[in-house]
Amino acid sequence: MDSLDKKILSVLQQDGQISMSALSERIGLSLSACHRRVKLMEAEGIIRNYAAQIDRQTVGLEVQVFIEVKLNSQRREDLEAFEKAILSMPEILECHMITGEFDFLIRVCVQSPADYEALYRSSLSAIPAVSQMKTLLSLSTVKEFRGYHLR
Repeated sequence: MDSLDKKILSVLQQDGQISMSALSERIGLSLSACHRRVKLMEAEGIIRNYAAQIDRQTVGLEVQVFIEVKLNSQRREDLEAFEKAILSMPEILECHMITGEFDFLIRVCVQSPADYEALYRSSLSAIPAVSQMKTLLSLSTVKEFRGYHLR
């Protein structure tokens, strides 16, 4: 990947609906060269998909929480059971295996505290491998993810 590919990716992260001609003009490449590079990055899996960024609060997802999760053990069976359970929960936006006191960090957005409590009680606490959870309520978002910083 060279600097032109990184420029293309930076522009596409900001505007996934930009026309190929506008993209090529902005990058300073011919239309065919720009198109070829984009198609190659799609084929290689560098560009996985194109999606709209939605303002969560305007669609009623007022509550954002982060949950630190500790498992009973790091045995393969416990890890796989936890990951399988998490993948089945559409409310879970992100789940990262982390280092430190806890094993995973989860991000969830829901409409209300009652919705989070329901998820917590009925789904998260029902995962057998979980030994401890710590909920961190996000009071406000200073900066949201808008794409990777590519140099």
